Amino acid sequence: MSTSSHTSDLVTHTGQCHCGAVRFQVKAPPDLTAVQCNCSICSVTGHLHLLVEKQAFTLLTAPDQLTNYQFNTKTASHLFCKTCGIKSFYIPRSNPDGYSVNIRCLNPDTIQSITTQSFDGQNWEQDIHNIRDTIQ
Repeated sequence: MSTSSHTSDLVTHTGQCHCGAVRFQVKAPPDLTAVQCNCSICSVTGHLHLLVEKQAFTLLTAPDQLTNYQFNTKTASHLFCKTCGIKSFYIPRSNPDGYSVNIRCLNPDTIQSITTQSFDGQNWEQDIHNIRDTIQ
């Protein structure tokens, strides 16, 4: 599945953590493809991934509002709000040159639709090829 779009097809989505200390913008189509992962961290946090390239993401608040958590291969940087603990976005192992934005943290006003694709994060190495084309 490919969701590549022309620049003119993109909109600016805004998002934030629960308390608002971390705010960001992301350029992506209004019709989003979300990746639902069953790995050890995503299954307990409910992160619903919108994978974007680095240039599509803009942090609107100071980076010192974030704290970083890494585990296992230490490739991913799980960035959490220091105040409320919400992970609105992070740098994923599957897209280390981009971001995974939690669609649940986006303002719904700019979202027309969300299509969900499952990813078997418990078997990451075997299933990674299935999400490479979802990077916006």
